[in-house]
Amino acid sequence: MSWYRHHVFFCTNRRENGEPCCENFGAGRMRDYAKQRIKALGLAGPGGVRINSAGCLDRCAEGPVIVVYPEAVWYTWVDREDIDEIIESHLVGGRPVERLRLPDEPPPSE
Repeated sequence: MSWYRHHVFFCTNRRENGEPCCENFGAGRMRDYAKQRIKALGLAGPGGVRINSAGCLDRCAEGPVIVVYPEAVWYTWVDREDIDEIIESHLVGGRPVERLRLPDEPPPSE
């Protein structure tokens, strides 16, 4: 068993040169919101859920990005309702949210 049942990484990378980045979508604020929700639900800590910031996860073109381990499920999101759905369905219920899921495989090289 792993130290955490789920480890969630929010990309909070900011690019200063104007290129797309997760922080353009308020990723830091959304990470703070998710962390607060997990604590309020009593899920934080060992054996539960850990919410962390990550540097660039290299999927900037796909919108704001979250990855949940140990399942290695990648998500994008639009608003708090999406984050709430990921928390309730995946982190609490064990069911990934298919509509927010990003592809597992990288696109073929050109």
